[in-house]
Amino acid sequence: MFVNLYNPRTNQAKQVKVGFSWTVFFFGSIPALFRGDWKWFFIMLLANTFTAGFAHLVFMFLYNKLYLSDLIVAGFVPSDEASKRILLSKGFIVETRQDSPFDDFDDLDF
Repeated sequence: MFVNLYNPRTNQAKQVKVGFSWTVFFFGSIPALFRGDWKWFFIMLLANTFTAGFAHLVFMFLYNKLYLSDLIVAGFVPSDEASKRILLSKGFIVETRQDSPFDDFDDLDF
């Protein structure tokens, strides 16, 4: 299951998988490197080194959720209602996409 995310500040759009990470299952920490997720690449690499690969069994279940959480913290929001519903069903707290920063001021009385 995939969700579409959009960052209104940088105009970036990303499609992110939710759930089990088959790419981490097959390739270890390499998917984080290809996604440009340096933080989790080094954490997974070190964890796999110190646990003799046991951490790999944990990260294949957690990595997509960790990556998605980092994107939401970085300002990404769901770009459609289906993506918003999926994220809410998985326990993420998300904001709606705002096309204009001035949309919030429409109902103010001066």
